[in-house]
Amino acid sequence: MAMKRRAGAVLALIATSALLAAGCNSGDSEAPSANELYKNPVTLTWWHNASQDGPGKTYWEKVAKDFSALHPTVKIEIEAIETNQLQRTRLPAALLTNDPPDIFQAWGGGEIREQVEADYLKDITDQVKGEVANIGSAVEIWQVNGKQYGLPFRMGIEGIWYNKEMFAKAGIAAPPTTFDELNDAVAKLKAINVIPIAVGAGDKWPAAHWWYNFALRACSIDTLKKASTDRVFDDPCFVKAGEDLKKFIDTKPFQPNFIATPGQNDPTSANGLLANGKAAMELMGDWNKGTLETVAADKAALAKFLGWFPVPAISGSAGDPKAALGGGDGFACAKNAPAECVEFLKYIVSPEVQKGYAETGTGLPVAKGAEGGVEDPALKSILEATSSATYVQLWLDTAYGSTVGNAMNDGIVAIFAGTGTPEKVVSAMKSAASK
Repeated sequence: MAMKRRAGAVLALIATSALLAAGCNSGDSEAPSANELYKNPVTLTWWHNASQDGPGKTYWEKVAKDFSALHPTVKIEIEAIETNQLQRTRLPAALLTNDPPDIFQAWGGGEIREQVEADYLKDITDQVKGEVANIGSAVEIWQVNGKQYGLPFRMGIEGIWYNKEMFAKAGIAAPPTTFDELNDAVAKLKAINVIPIAVGAGDKWPAAHWWYNFALRACSIDTLKKASTDRVFDDPCFVKAGEDLKKFIDTKPFQPNFIATPGQNDPTSANGLLANGKAAMELMGDWNKGTLETVAADKAALAKFLGWFPVPAISGSAGDPKAALGGGDGFACAKNAPAECVEFLKYIVSPEVQKGYAETGTGLPVAKGAEGGVEDPALKSILEATSSATYVQLWLDTAYGSTVGNAMNDGIVAIFAGTGTPEKVVSAMKSAASK
């Protein structure tokens, strides 16, 4: 996520004022005795997606070193891999082998269900009861049939990151709260020759998230819940989401050649355009601040102009205007990983380590007691918006599983490219769900 993403879980987060409260088939769920842990030398391989040099990558390196210092028999070998490459190429291939990484980034929902059904993941239910109690309801996204197969380290909703200085120059007095106001803002930004919105359609998922948010506004919460659990997409609201997206694209809010623009991690990417003052807005998750900082030529300028606001409501739509799209990132242990893998996972989500993660500004922590580390104003805004959201829907490609998710994203990007239709997106989803 960032970024962003299969058990049909809908992210029914029970947010609290303190913080929002977070894959692996059945190996032996019994915790090893204390004298068995750390007795013999162990090397853990750890794959995560903080691939760009910056505070996130540096912090994970520190976490690994600190854990090894506490437990000298444990050596941790890290491989940092770009999100799409990790989740869509490297990890699926590695899980098919007899030598997957011991601990790796795991999206919840339907995606983790698929990994559990394939018998790839360690059941950690008995070992993490204390961590589950501390994190709260967010852990449910990493559960399958009541068993825990992973734990989250980051959770939050997405919204629109924006350049406050460009808004002021364009005469936009306040962040838009409705799509009518967003359209007005787009027109005002065009009038001063500013790219209104950057989107990385070249990576598909950043563009697809626009459709997800239109679906969130077009569909009732009951419809969204049913779609996530039953993979049923008969409600006309899913076609309406595509129609609303097409109307929005027709207003030309995005940069030239957006269909080939990457999402992040590069100055020419969508978040590079925002970070370097070449675009006024970008739709992205709570992790975006960290990725913006890695591509910003002037980090001080970025810190001065960067703001965030929730995705606007659509007047008269069936969806709940206070609902939000969100999700998180977690880690899971491979089925045959050493017991120390689970201990390292528990260490990652401990309040002290989570507070340090929050202080990096790369995302929102999940552990109670870590919220004090959230210092950035934009991240505080996201924390408050997450707490006040009436419902948080898990990223749709994660909630629906990779088969439906990939077909859906391909269909959505075709709309961006001018070759697809709203009806074809839904047809592709139904076809994929029947497989």
